[in-house]
Amino acid sequence: MNPQRIRRRRVTDLDGCVAGLAEVHRVDRYPLNWPADPHRWLREPHPARAWVAVDADGAVVGHVAVHRIPDPAGGPSARPTAEVARLFVVPSARGLALGGALLDRARQWASKRGTDLVLELAAGGAAATALYARTGWRCVGTSTAPWTAPDGSPVSLRHYALRHCPPGSDGPPASTARRRARRRRASRSSGGSSTSIS
Repeated sequence: MNPQRIRRRRVTDLDGCVAGLAEVHRVDRYPLNWPADPHRWLREPHPARAWVAVDADGAVVGHVAVHRIPDPAGGPSARPTAEVARLFVVPSARGLALGGALLDRARQWASKRGTDLVLELAAGGAAATALYARTGWRCVGTSTAPWTAPDGSPVSLRHYALRHCPPGSDGPPASTARRRARRRRASRSSGGSSTSIS
């Protein structure tokens, strides 16, 4: 039986999350730009929900959060959408399908709320790209990030969407997800892709 389990993130988990994130950054360069305050980076924008994967000793070995995306002011009402962010699995816990399990937890949360999911990934994340393909995500577009790599070079982003489809529904047209992905503003200054799970 797999000794890892996934549960809601607690305030007391943040030190362990930062320690795990530091290891992921050392190995994978995620986030691409190390945040000045990693505790704050994990907490903001205030997530609608966040989860951690913990091992048998209670150590954090993975993390994911979802952030609600507000409808544009004065714009037409759109389907509820949330962004999957801050997804990572520490190197020592890889190969246990934790990335997929964390994404599944976010998907369950969204399904119960009739919410579509989106995320962004810096170009070159082959392991993350394969994970999204396996778990039903669709690439809906690309863009250049409003932040740069540590050397000042531009960063290409791929945008993914996972639409909530109620039972018996064919779901909305793909253009809806593309519009929502384009609406997301990069003021979040994430400094890296959403994922490190290889």
